[in-house]
Amino acid sequence: MTETALPTPDTSLPRGMKTFLIIWLGELVSMIGSGLTGFALAVYIYQETGQATPFALTVLFGNLPALLLLPIAGSVADRFDRRWIMLLADCGAALTTLLVLILLFFGDLQIWHIYTLAFMGAVFGAFQEPAYTASTVMLVPKQQLARANGMVQMGQALSSIVTPLLAGFLFVAIGLSGIVIIDFVTFFFAIGALLSVRIPPPERTTGSTLQEGHMNNLLSDVAFGWQYLRVRSGLIGLLGYFAMVNFLLNFSAVLSSPLVLSNHPASVLGIVQMFVGLGMLAGGITLSIWGGPRQGRRIPLVIGFIGLAMIGLIVTGLRPGAVYISAGMFILLFMIPLASGLSQSVWQVKVAPDVQGRIFSIRAMLSRSMMPLAFLLAGPLADHVFEPLMRANGALANTFVGSLLGSGPGRGIGLIFVLSGLIGILVTGLVYRNRHIRNVEDELPDAVAEQPS
Repeated sequence: MTETALPTPDTSLPRGMKTFLIIWLGELVSMIGSGLTGFALAVYIYQETGQATPFALTVLFGNLPALLLLPIAGSVADRFDRRWIMLLADCGAALTTLLVLILLFFGDLQIWHIYTLAFMGAVFGAFQEPAYTASTVMLVPKQQLARANGMVQMGQALSSIVTPLLAGFLFVAIGLSGIVIIDFVTFFFAIGALLSVRIPPPERTTGSTLQEGHMNNLLSDVAFGWQYLRVRSGLIGLLGYFAMVNFLLNFSAVLSSPLVLSNHPASVLGIVQMFVGLGMLAGGITLSIWGGPRQGRRIPLVIGFIGLAMIGLIVTGLRPGAVYISAGMFILLFMIPLASGLSQSVWQVKVAPDVQGRIFSIRAMLSRSMMPLAFLLAGPLADHVFEPLMRANGALANTFVGSLLGSGPGRGIGLIFVLSGLIGILVTGLVYRNRHIRNVEDELPDAVAEQPS
């Protein structure tokens, strides 16, 4: 792919894929390091507790800051240099990893420490996300946005493939402390990449409140972001759909490790996570090569891909065998990058670049608003309701449900996966019938102009 230079009114810096690729590669190396630690800590938590609830709580603490801080972080991303925001966020995340290493060195790592450190790391991630997302449109031509978003999904997939393969070997060879050291070192790749590039600032538009004397009023930015979305009913409806999908996906996905470990050793968890990564990689590569439809609307495709992803959720829960779980997760994670990447490219085109930090942060907050509830409910419901129902002598063991899914350890979690997938398909069908959501691309004008190749 050749680099495309795009003129900007406020800077002579070239805009194209080169800078994006440098940042992407740095973040990829850092993600692999963080994935190693995440895998090792997941095994550590299950070995220490043997329950699903600690998994759900860890994920909750790792996502709650986004809901609390994203509106502020989006305002910061629109007001200040987005490269420096990402740099500071990476430095903060590196310090959090260093704290894990210190606790391990003194032999004092406890489960509540993991909750706290997950929360701290998520705080820095909350500021990095809108800065990174809003920077993409300043670096990549409009016609290449879907491909760039596919590469972001592909990077996450590569991390998911590499980390379980490496983590299982490294956990035996160098232990948890050695893995955390590697994680700490990888942050310097992301920091170095950001130090070596510049990100051009967006041109201010007349609709931006930053030109209207509110430089010190973060609350006005939150109000601006909400008002921006409120008058665009199709986008609001889309966010409501995404909120429900995120609830269903996370209600199940947070239990994926206990689902596997309830019947298989940690080595099988690594294999399953490898198939998760392969699915994401295949989806990311497909979108990167395809680039989305040249003509026609993308939102109907987004809805269709999500519906297909729900089938993967059902397959994952059908039986306890690793083949079912791996195949279902592959289907699920193949479809998600396609849906996410196409959706992201629509938002990047429909929202003016200088307000994307605020709008994207409000979007993320609303679409994830149901996730904490999913994390809070998933563990207790799995441990105290669904797992007892599906035990060998449970209330559902000798029913049609028990005959279909089987009974015993992990089958209650399997039932959660199946129910989530079925509800997701129903919701997807209802959303497709809403013309404002389905036709949002036709109803809203583009905010980013087409650029020459």
